[in-house]
Amino acid sequence: MSNQIQTEHFTTALYMLLDETFDNVHGIFLDKGTSLFETLATISAEEASIPVGGQCATLAAQVKHVAFYLDVLEHNVRTQQFEPQDWGKIWRETSAVTAEEWAELKVQLRTSYDRIKRLIGETTDWPGDREIGGAIATIVHTAYHLGEIRQALCTVQAK
Repeated sequence: MSNQIQTEHFTTALYMLLDETFDNVHGIFLDKGTSLFETLATISAEEASIPVGGQCATLAAQVKHVAFYLDVLEHNVRTQQFEPQDWGKIWRETSAVTAEEWAELKVQLRTSYDRIKRLIGETTDWPGDREIGGAIATIVHTAYHLGEIRQALCTVQAK
């Protein structure tokens, strides 16, 4: 009996967790209706433009950051080049968005997410801790920002 996880089992679980995080709650760790895209569908451009807590970024910046993270991750995995990134640029430069810009940010996030799903589908082997950790970090990182967005949304909508 092998002590290794079969690639198919890992990939299936990864897809299910990603789906819960981004699209369809399965009851693994989120409450019904609280996935990232479900949450973003309830946010107007005006709400997405409000800096939360004075020193914090806007909800739009949170979304742009998640898309950027996914894009960098995909690039790094596909090229095996891990260049330094200016992770603070989005926080410094993203503020108010128009309705059109907000819609485009959500499309950009969807596109980035779809590319990550394709990358996972094309991955036939998870050879080590770095690859598995990176895949899991995608869920953890996005779930963290989903929590930030949902918490900020409570503050914004309470005003």
